[in-house]
Amino acid sequence: MPEETTDELMHATYRALCKHGYASLTMRDIADESSKCKATLHYHFDGKRDLLVSFLEFLNERFTRKIAAIDADDPTTRLFALLDVACPDDEADDSDMFQTAMLELTAQAPYETGYRDRLREFETYLTGEFESVLRTGIDAGVFDDGVDPERTAEFLLTTINGTQTRRAAVGHDAAEMRQMIYDYVETTVVSDESPRRTEVHAE
Repeated sequence: MPEETTDELMHATYRALCKHGYASLTMRDIADESSKCKATLHYHFDGKRDLLVSFLEFLNERFTRKIAAIDADDPTTRLFALLDVACPDDEADDSDMFQTAMLELTAQAPYETGYRDRLREFETYLTGEFESVLRTGIDAGVFDDGVDPERTAEFLLTTINGTQTRRAAVGHDAAEMRQMIYDYVETTVVSDESPRRTEVHAE
């Protein structure tokens, strides 16, 4: 499938999923959000499940590109930049739609192996990024050497997931929880001699 067509269908899936929800979503709904007909979708995908597996792969690829684009040499700046990408603020472009789409598919993961596998890949990747920067920071002496990189990475991921779920499900203002995550990192992870977040200007 041409990349242009793939992008159009994935963005159409994004809009349709957020508009209709998983249970009511049909291939027709997705086609209506694009310039393609329903027959085109069925030509490229076996059905809704197959399309949504591809959609999760699309979201994962988009997320990993954002992580790869982080330009930070020191561990403190990189850690906060990772948090900014993983837990975007309420003003970030299409952030609400992204969280809604992920919540819809996460709710189906216990029943759909394809969804579960893609979500696990996403979590494994993000946890690995957190672990890597934490180990680098500890080795460099800018993070507290009493920090357990593996457990801290899992804690950050779990907290971020909870924040995103509350935001998408009940409209909770994520700003407060986001700040709590930053406060935790500053008081528990970053060593006393390292710059605070306000000094590193993470984007």
